[in-house]
Parts: sequence; C-alpha cells; structure tokens
Amino acid sequence: MEKDSYLVVNSEALPEVYQKVVYANTLLESGEASSTSEAVRMAGISRSVYYKYRGSVFPYTRQNPAGILTVQAVLTDRAGVLVSLLTVFYRAGANILTVNQNIPVMGRAFVSVSARIAHMGITADELMESLKLVDGVIKIDSILDR
Repeated sequence: MEKDSYLVVNSEALPEVYQKVVYANTLLESGEASSTSEAVRMAGISRSVYYKYRGSVFPYTRQNPAGILTVQAVLTDRAGVLVSLLTVFYRAGANILTVNQNIPVMGRAFVSVSARIAHMGITADELMESLKLVDGVIKIDSILDR
C-alpha cells in the first residue's frame, strides 16, 4: 500500500477507541470541550491515545447523490415575484442554499437560486416547470450538479 492511502471502514468493525477519538475531535470543534484534556476526559480515552490517532481518524460524510440545482431567472421588478419563486422551492421540499439578486434594471431583476434537491417530492424537471409558471418570471434556466 502507498504511504498515504485511505480505507473506508464501517466504524463497528474497528476498536471503540477510534470512535472516541473522533468524538473528542467533535467536542473540540464544537466548543463543548475547551481543551484537549477536557475532550479526552469526556470521550473516555487517554491523552496519549488521542494524540496517537487524532490526525489519522476522521468521520466519513456521504455526499448527497441528488446534487444541487442552480436556477437563474429574470424576474419582473414587482413586489412578491421573488417570494412566489422561492415558495415553489419550499413547496417542492427543496433546501435553498443561496439566493442572489441583482439590482433591477429597466424593470427586470436577475436572480440566482441554488438548492439541494435530494428530498423533494417532485423531479428537477417538474420543479422547473412549476417555476416557469410563476407570475413575473420572464426567463428561467437551470444547472444541475450531480
């Protein structure tokens, strides 16, 4: 094996000490423990064990398979149009990550909305069709990052 190779292993197959090291790191990062001594005491491991494994054991976070949908729209500069657009995301079960709106020019505003769509009750295509129907949407495009 290479010097810096990694393995993904179910935590239940490993000695409990590795989980405790990860827990101690979590306590330090979250601020629940103000020092290494406090974190290792709360995790139930020795300082020497913690220092031996602290840089080698990390939690694995599964990436969201459904990706992020970014919608770029040109909206009519009228009260309530942006809220109506965002309401469609909400009703579909999308998790809005960012909303950027430029200053309206000549009665039109450019808006970009990025949302995580993993737990929606509808498909991305159905969401786009619903967004096109919002009163005040002049033009709309999307980019899906899988």
